[in-house]
Amino acid sequence: MFKKISDLFQKKPSAEQVYLQTHQIRHDPELGYIIDDVVLNELNERLSYFSNRKVTRFDDLENLFYRGMLIKEKIDLELNTGRFTTRLGNNQQNLEQLKKFVILLNDYYREFKREC
Repeated sequence: MFKKISDLFQKKPSAEQVYLQTHQIRHDPELGYIIDDVVLNELNERLSYFSNRKVTRFDDLENLFYRGMLIKEKIDLELNTGRFTTRLGNNQQNLEQLKKFVILLNDYYREFKREC
């Protein structure tokens, strides 16, 4: 009985919290966004390359959102041609992972951070 009553008064997580938990997204003030235990700002050089040097950090969600289509298209182009940029250590697996991270952060920004 007490458990049922206490459950009623517990705060339910917001939609934003549910999204972050579902996709294992965390934000550390020093490290930036972390998804699936990958510190995204360690991938900044790759991000900068695919955004034509327009986005330099994953923390800039607005800029990442507006450049997201270009970034995803360039990743798809490199994946489809199979000609990977070796100086960045690109391969199919890490490019698919990078694209997933861009999509997750863009969806997060669009749903919860963007001011209409």
